Amino acid sequence: MVKELRHLLACAISDAKAYDVPGLCRRLGLADGDEQEAFASKYKYAQKRIIEVSAEQVVASAQLLAAEEQHFELSEQLAKIDELKGAAVTTLTRRRLIALFEGRPLAREIDDLELIRSLWPIATMCAPNPSDESCLEDYLHRHTIRNDDLSQRDVLETLGLLTCSRAQLFKFLAAVTAPEAFSGHEQVELAEKIDLLLRHDGYTLALAGRISGSPYYVVRPAPVGSPADDSISATLAAFDPTQVHARWTMAMERRASEPEGAITLARTLLEDVCKWILDQSGETWQEADDLPVLYRKLAKVLKLAPDDHTEQVFKQILGSCQSVVESLGALRNKLGDAHSSGPKRARPQPRHAELAVNLAGAMATFLVATWEARKGAVSGASSKVLE
Repeated sequence: MVKELRHLLACAISDAKAYDVPGLCRRLGLADGDEQEAFASKYKYAQKRIIEVSAEQVVASAQLLAAEEQHFELSEQLAKIDELKGAAVTTLTRRRLIALFEGRPLAREIDDLELIRSLWPIATMCAPNPSDESCLEDYLHRHTIRNDDLSQRDVLETLGLLTCSRAQLFKFLAAVTAPEAFSGHEQVELAEKIDLLLRHDGYTLALAGRISGSPYYVVRPAPVGSPADDSISATLAAFDPTQVHARWTMAMERRASEPEGAITLARTLLEDVCKWILDQSGETWQEADDLPVLYRKLAKVLKLAPDDHTEQVFKQILGSCQSVVESLGALRNKLGDAHSSGPKRARPQPRHAELAVNLAGAMATFLVATWEARKGAVSGASSKVLE
């Protein structure tokens, strides 16, 4: 990668006027020389001096030049070197991302070429060989507009989406999910599909804010979460893999990016679990029942009310559980996104959402485990009677 960077830096330096090359090299920390040598060959002048310095100096010189002038390929190579420290987005994930656009445009609100121009300097990039076009923009115009004989996969692979830096890939994903590209349900649906694919490699396409009422997204590292997340996920997935587990997953995902929404989902998760267990136990509940009411009904079924126990320590623990549930309901009313925030209401931070979601997950797991134990005890007693 450094060898390629040396070549690209020499190419970038040779874009300057011959009489400016010696001064440019000095400014970039490279050896000095005279104009006559530069007039003979700007590329060889730069290459000779770049070969003499260390890899660290090459990177530093390239960074200086990239900060002064736009050199797409040079910046891309610098990004790839810098990204060696982080998690990669695999070629398999990139192919799956490309497949999302088979048979559909890259944008609905603007032309595909307009979106591509905003991300790649296609007017100065070379067309693929063999080709009669002088630049990539002419090549794409001919084969997507005049002839329409390139698939969307062909276009994106020609742009280098399989091999580009993560930074360039993430810019592309932000652009195709921006309000300028898609709107309404189509925008949200595409963002969800992209997010699902990125999570396999440790990234998430997160909601970053709104522009004129429409959402826009950025790619971020996916939150790692706590060690208990996997245990809670396994328990809730076994209990109900669709509604209950999906609610838990959404709450986890939004702890860092959308604290208010995560707090609301934390309460809804407990409401779901209470209703499901009440249904399975044959007990009734009303649509108007809030979380504290649902929990009190369920506590009777599972014998979790403090008065159901004589040991003081159990009475205290179960009383605390009831307080946690009631507090989660109050926290959602105060800090969740189910009501208008008003101008003076406190805004929750990710740490508040982390606490609420983790408490809800722990309580949900406890309720499910208690219900499973109660069912097992009843089943065991019945089998003994039959014997």
